[in-house]
Amino acid sequence: MTPAEFTTGISKKGPAPAYLFIGPDYYTRRQVRETLIDSVLGKDDRDSGITRLDLEEQSVAEIVDDASSLSLFASRRVILVSNAEAALPRRISSKETEDGAGALLASYVRNPTPDTVVVFDCLRYGLDGDDKPKVERLRKFYSAIPIVEFASFSVSEAAKLARDLAKQHGLALTSSQVEMLVEALAADAGRISVEIEKLALFAAGRPLSDADLTSLIPNARAASIFSLVTALAKSDRRDALDVLDTLVREGEYLPLVLTFLGTQFRLAIAAAEAGARNAGQIQAHFSKSGVAMWRARAEQLAETVRVFPAQKLKRALQLTFEADRALRDTRPDDRTVMEMFVWKLTA
Repeated sequence: MTPAEFTTGISKKGPAPAYLFIGPDYYTRRQVRETLIDSVLGKDDRDSGITRLDLEEQSVAEIVDDASSLSLFASRRVILVSNAEAALPRRISSKETEDGAGALLASYVRNPTPDTVVVFDCLRYGLDGDDKPKVERLRKFYSAIPIVEFASFSVSEAAKLARDLAKQHGLALTSSQVEMLVEALAADAGRISVEIEKLALFAAGRPLSDADLTSLIPNARAASIFSLVTALAKSDRRDALDVLDTLVREGEYLPLVLTFLGTQFRLAIAAAEAGARNAGQIQAHFSKSGVAMWRARAEQLAETVRVFPAQKLKRALQLTFEADRALRDTRPDDRTVMEMFVWKLTA
């Protein structure tokens, strides 16, 4: 079920005896967890009513035994169990689920302890891509209890959240600043929430400049690196060296800059080979493959694909490999290696 379905269900029918929370989004998960705790414990019994356990330290049998025991200190309980994935056997079959820990959990929910809710939580896996088979195993193992899925925010959802939170905190952000914020934080709702609060305290009611945003938000300086990509794509050696000089003066770690460039070139080659030319096609292609792709990044890739001929993209990737190897060797300094990289690619 979705977080919205969980909230509606708990308000109409009350909480189930146990849940599995799964997915990477911490922001919505925190809101749902607070709703659950308020529903079970109210506002007064939180200190004695919440128990925190870890499946890397306890077994499912120990968790069920704890939930089955009446507490001397609290008549209502919420048991929060982290690392739900640790309960999975190395191989899972229907028989193992019936005869093992999964069956024990199923037996408990048929006759649960009144006023006790157990929440098994897995933050480790995403819902799509390479993690999908692992998520399916989790669903099978915890099939006896309701499952609440916390999917990552899309880029548009993250941008809307950023605008809403900025408005709540009295923080004035331009559309480009919202885009920069979402891109720098990879559309992570939890990080956006934290950074908006931090920016609001810093701004204290005044408008923020782009320089403020760049200096305060982790990874925001990546925008300068994409300027370097654009200059390289146009074979504009002077502009590329100017951007490189700016990155050096800002204290950017040049091996990390090279990593960004290598990623950009690989994604551009993948987009070109898939026949994706414009931003919409690129965004759709990578989203379908389970790769997070926000609109601004897709536009940058589209520009890279448009300006770089296929042969030059492959040469750029080869030069990136050579520069990476040079950065690991004994050398005068990182800047010399990067300047040579720019010189060769713009020749």
